[in-house]
Amino acid sequence: MQSVKAKITRGLPVGSQVETCDNSGAKLVKIFTVVGHKTVMGRRSSAGVGDLVMVSVKRGRPDMRSQVFFGIVVRQKKEYRRPDGMRIKFEDNAVVVLKDDKGNPKGTIFKGAIAKEACERWPGVAKVASIVV
Repeated sequence: MQSVKAKITRGLPVGSQVETCDNSGAKLVKIFTVVGHKTVMGRRSSAGVGDLVMVSVKRGRPDMRSQVFFGIVVRQKKEYRRPDGMRIKFEDNAVVVLKDDKGNPKGTIFKGAIAKEACERWPGVAKVASIVV
């Protein structure tokens, strides 16, 4: 995992239910923690593009339901700013489910665009991504 150069506004608080954009078998997941994120006492942490999160599968294949996986946020509706001044926002929120915390995706095909920040930070996701924005 590498650092992100953009100032990413965190748009997905803990407790958000997010669609997945891969063919791992999970359809809807719930974010229950953001790995490595600390907050002021009492404040809920939130995730942005490229963050490693832990998710629980709410809807999907019966063998995957109510299991816990690592995931990476690859799209968010809340706009964020890149160092060149451009502002980026997507039309939906999306997560990629991982096999392990090293960044190896469980699925083999990603539907839709993947943010450049997520690809720079996670090389395993970048290998599978077809459209990078």
